Amino acid sequence: MRRGYLGIDVGSISTNAVLFDDSRNVLFTYYVRVSGNPIDSVKRCIKELDSVMQDKNIEIAAVCTTGSGRQLVGALLGADVIKNEISAHARAAIDLHPDVRTIIEIGGQDSKIIIIEDKTVVDFAMNLVCAAGTGSFLDSQARRLDISIEELSRRSITAPHPTSIAGRCTVFAESDMINKQQTGHAQEDILMGLCHSLARNFIGNVARGKPIHAPVLLQGGVSANMGMLRAFEDILGYKVIVPPFNMVMGAYGAALLAMEADVAESRFRGINIWQHNVYTRGIACEDCPNNCEIIEIIDTGELVGRTGGRCGKW
Repeated sequence: MRRGYLGIDVGSISTNAVLFDDSRNVLFTYYVRVSGNPIDSVKRCIKELDSVMQDKNIEIAAVCTTGSGRQLVGALLGADVIKNEISAHARAAIDLHPDVRTIIEIGGQDSKIIIIEDKTVVDFAMNLVCAAGTGSFLDSQARRLDISIEELSRRSITAPHPTSIAGRCTVFAESDMINKQQTGHAQEDILMGLCHSLARNFIGNVARGKPIHAPVLLQGGVSANMGMLRAFEDILGYKVIVPPFNMVMGAYGAALLAMEADVAESRFRGINIWQHNVYTRGIACEDCPNNCEIIEIIDTGELVGRTGGRCGKW
């Protein structure tokens, strides 16, 4: 039986997974929308993984979780390693492009820039306050225009004269798009103008003067949008690389981190966890004035983990 190393990235919009074997062959990749329930999305992922493991005669040797839901899912699955998104995305980028110097990662609700020198992260910044420049804003504008996000991607790159759109705020950007629409600008030009504004917003608000040196990798869910790729290349003035596994780079890096952790015996709670009745409940810790909200994870009536709290008690 071969050993497998599982990385799971649970973000605000999607859950991603990657499984390696001992030879670092990618045996499984998975991308699914969270749809407001990270536990259910992980259970769907594990269900798909179950059949792959049976077919390929794999046993889980180590698990690493990352993303905004890493603590919750780490407790649920029995993760051996829990890492932040910066570490996971950087590890994946360095593995696939050892000469990478800048990573632009844009997800559903946040975006980040990671600066790398000599295969080491030396600086980073994240945008967690406003959704302008993230995948959720692109999704919302596609819905407003009654087109799919895939159509937005295809049509934006055909724009001959991209319209100038205000991009520092989602409210102003949407108002500006509506105004340009009402004054007769072509929809393709508006769409590409939106991509340009989001790229400018990233460089001005997230990068904030940090050096953006090539090679630059664009990864995360937004990297699949051809309009955003064109926008970054237009603004930076050079080619931007979309790496293999661009949609699941967090999970790819997490799988590598699981492999490199040298786990003697995995804490993984079992591949059949997708069949369990799992839910969460909140309790308040009143041991100090912080009154932290603690989340308990219940699996088939059994308390299997807790997350939350500032002091580490839970």
